[in-house]
Amino acid sequence: MGVEVLAISTNSHFAHKIWQEVELSKMVEGGVPYPLLSDAGGRVGEVYGVYDENSGVDIRGRFIIDPDFVIRASEILTAEVGRNVSELIRQVQAFQHVVKTGEVTPSGWRPGKKTLKPGPALAGKVWKEWKPEEAFE
Repeated sequence: MGVEVLAISTNSHFAHKIWQEVELSKMVEGGVPYPLLSDAGGRVGEVYGVYDENSGVDIRGRFIIDPDFVIRASEILTAEVGRNVSELIRQVQAFQHVVKTGEVTPSGWRPGKKTLKPGPALAGKVWKEWKPEEAFE
């Protein structure tokens, strides 16, 4: 997809190595195929608003950052709820489509589905072009 994936936590690179070897390699053959980076002290987490100073850890978050380093999407979840990788992939595809075509992708959009062309002709008429149930197709 032409994206770079990084995982960052306050754990040390030693903890990441053990986690990769003992846990992740059992879920994904060879372990996760992207770097696990250490945010000792939470400086990166602070910048992204996910560092919890009281516990000294970064809360789980994911960010889609475009090539110009603009945060296009973010999601922050506590550890009790897992993230949805399919939704992350869908959002990356949507942002890539928007950049490539200038069209906008409505809720639930997937490649090949209807897009909208922004402009004065669409103002106040989105309801004619797109229905909420299309988000669940």
